Amino acid sequence: MFDRVREDIRTAKAKDPAAKSTLEILCCYPGLHAIWLHRIAHAFWAAGFVLLGRILSHLSRFLTGVEIHPGADIGRRFFIDHGMGVVVGETAEIGDDVMLYHGVTLGGDSLEDEKRHPTLEDNTTVGAGATLLGPITVGAGASVGAGSVVLDSVPKNCTVVGNPAKLVGTCAEDDSVTFGKSVDR
Repeated sequence: MFDRVREDIRTAKAKDPAAKSTLEILCCYPGLHAIWLHRIAHAFWAAGFVLLGRILSHLSRFLTGVEIHPGADIGRRFFIDHGMGVVVGETAEIGDDVMLYHGVTLGGDSLEDEKRHPTLEDNTTVGAGATLLGPITVGAGASVGAGSVVLDSVPKNCTVVGNPAKLVGTCAEDDSVTFGKSVDR
């Protein structure tokens, strides 16, 4: 557990140039606090104590301004910069080394009990205020611009921006997938 906390602190220092000290990160980073509380809530959820997981996630939202459903599956070195207004839905999957900025929504597009939230693969970045909806995949190394609305899967190592999101530039090392088509994983 303490190794993960140290890893999280190193991640905050690496991803936020405003981070000046370990004590500051421990005391003043609500995105990090939300991740720590999510890990506990997720453990309760996975063990079948769903109400306890939901109550803890609700408390976390009250304390941090970050709403992460306890069913969401989150990898290592996940970092939320500024945090306020971030929403991560129940069936969202987040890989390792992912970064979200404030106001990001990983939302669902169905009322059915199925995979209905986005998957963010390793090393993705999602800009402030972006909204990603549905069981789409944002490929490894991809970036989503601030304020973008993403309704289709994004190939790895690509950047999308706008509303609706459109591919910009070229994708490094992957021209086999077209933006707007499902990414099979």
